Amino acid sequence: MRDLVLIHGAWQGGWVWDDLLPLLAARGIRGRALDLPGNGRDGAPPAAASLARYTDHTVRALAELGGPAWVLGHSGGAVTAQQVAETVPWLVRGVICLAGIMLPSGVRYTDIVRALGPAHPPDAGIVPHLRWSADRRVSSVPAAAGAEIFLNDVPRDRALAAAARLTAQAESGRDIVPVLSPARWGSLRRVYISATQDRSILPVAQTLMQDLAGDIERHRIDAGHAPQVSRPAELAALLDALLHTMSR
Repeated sequence: MRDLVLIHGAWQGGWVWDDLLPLLAARGIRGRALDLPGNGRDGAPPAAASLARYTDHTVRALAELGGPAWVLGHSGGAVTAQQVAETVPWLVRGVICLAGIMLPSGVRYTDIVRALGPAHPPDAGIVPHLRWSADRRVSSVPAAAGAEIFLNDVPRDRALAAAARLTAQAESGRDIVPVLSPARWGSLRRVYISATQDRSILPVAQTLMQDLAGDIERHRIDAGHAPQVSRPAELAALLDALLHTMSR
């Protein structure tokens, strides 16, 4: 079995990979879907979320596998994947970012959006739809907005059911910044899978982040923000092909 650790993005949980996991298993890929600390499944409050805790949690999962594995980060989970690769490169065979936030060291995603200017309108993405706590440290996603922005290529009733499972997200785990080095993160095989219909991380932002990343392998899938939900069979086939070539 080939091991693949799956890291979800903001407001999500390990459940977002449910349709993909059996398809991976059928192809000889053992997927391990994590639930990050403070994202609704471990009983910890949202304030427990942080890049450090996310990284530690993922490193422990990798260590339990007993050997190097591939790490896939979706959406904001890609930042955690980057920091994990920087922290324990000997446990990581390669990193795959799926419609992900792949950042240069010390850069925030808001810096990417700002750099795009008019190409990334201020009302694009999920942020204008968020509901905030009184101190604006925690946000939640209305189901209708989640269905429209994250799952625009999924039948409406199914999209609403999935969006209803989204949980509260602390800014301490969303507005995160990786600290990376060429010798560690930069030495690993890195792959980016763009989602061409994405309404959350716009394709123009995905392209800019890939350009800034330098020497990475680029692929695309004709899907919205969550191909693991809307195109699981197609994504499984692509991951199978990628892991096969990455094993050589």
